Amino acid sequence: MDADMRGMGRKNWSRSARGFTLIELMIVVAIVAILAAIAYPSYQEHVRKTRRAQARVDLTETVQLLERYHSARNTYAGFSSDNVRNTQSTFYTISFDGTPDTTSFTLKAAPGGGQSNDKCGTLTINQAGKKGQKDGMTNADCW
Repeated sequence: MDADMRGMGRKNWSRSARGFTLIELMIVVAIVAILAAIAYPSYQEHVRKTRRAQARVDLTETVQLLERYHSARNTYAGFSSDNVRNTQSTFYTISFDGTPDTTSFTLKAAPGGGQSNDKCGTLTINQAGKKGQKDGMTNADCW
């Protein structure tokens, strides 16, 4: 009887410590891979959109500085590019497209670094508030 009891104990123990099969594990890995393939590009686009929003803020702040300068001097000429606000990152570089003159200017935010693949490309804004971006994109997409 003692031998029978040991055999039963082994059977019960082996059933409770069974674990996962290789097929079950591969199914879980496949599901995680599919979710990651969907989520990661979406995450990257969200990051690009956030960086683009910061560039828009920087452009708007620089336009306000230019308007303040114009109000005091009645010209945009002479505005120092040192006053152009740039984020502390390498994602966009804010600069003038040409040289500001008495009545007009155009600012641009050129993408760089990890932002160089941005669908909107270089963002622009002029003294009249006209906003621009890569051809084929609309203000609703980029601004």
